[in-house]
Amino acid sequence: MRVTLIYIWLVITILPTFSQWGTIAYYHINKDYITRVLCENRDKPQLHCDGHCFLAKKLRAQEEKKDKQTSERVQNLPSLQLFASPLASFNFLSNIVAQHQELNFPYNRAAYQAPLSIVVPPPCA
Repeated sequence: MRVTLIYIWLVITILPTFSQWGTIAYYHINKDYITRVLCENRDKPQLHCDGHCFLAKKLRAQEEKKDKQTSERVQNLPSLQLFASPLASFNFLSNIVAQHQELNFPYNRAAYQAPLSIVVPPPCA
């Protein structure tokens, strides 16, 4: 089940990139019909267009459609505010001020000195 979902997701993701290939394949499969009926230059055989005008028109239309869809997606994106607007003022309570008391920890001293009562003599050889 999981593998099937992965394959479906992969096909759906990759499919839009092959849309131009599908148009080109359609052109090559139906080249005779396109040359006889749909070609804009069918009256001018010396140009050897062979339906390339039809193919170019279809590919251009696909590209414009894709660009239009992309621009619509970009325009319809929700905006995200990445900053906060400044507040006018902060109202701190001035009567609740912490009493500043200096704490005396040994690591706060400029140079740490080991207490003398814990000096252990070196082992005797």
